[in-house]
Amino acid sequence: MKKIHIILLVLIAGAIAVLISFLNTTATYETIAGAKSNPGKFVHVAAQLDKSVPLDYDDLKDPNLLGFIAYDTTGEKMKVIYRKGKIENLEISEKLVLEGRYDAAANQFECKRVQTKCPSKYKDDMKAAQKNIQHNAATGNTNENNTTYGK
Repeated sequence: MKKIHIILLVLIAGAIAVLISFLNTTATYETIAGAKSNPGKFVHVAAQLDKSVPLDYDDLKDPNLLGFIAYDTTGEKMKVIYRKGKIENLEISEKLVLEGRYDAAANQFECKRVQTKCPSKYKDDMKAAQKNIQHNAATGNTNENNTTYGK
């Protein structure tokens, strides 16, 4: 066999190995019911924090352990365990993307990563802009340099 053939075979084997490892690490977006029905499978769950239940966090006992209840758009709830400490803006977030695996034996979601989707800081600016547009339309003022946002 020539050297070029050996190099090509090694490259093809490497490409196949990379593709197989990529397929094993990809995750899908699931509901809580979907995560519960596939325990052990790595998934992304779009959910919200249940603010009616207090966070389970004691920085003196274990500063790396955070527990909370999350629910999805169907209203189903689950306990979430996150072992990397308290998340700064968890309480103000509108939505969460939880990445991890559901543990059926412990009846909880073992979360490896949490993405918080916080309220837009531009919401109030958009409301002011809408009000300004309505005011300008009512008064007939079409001057585009008239910016009275927040006034």
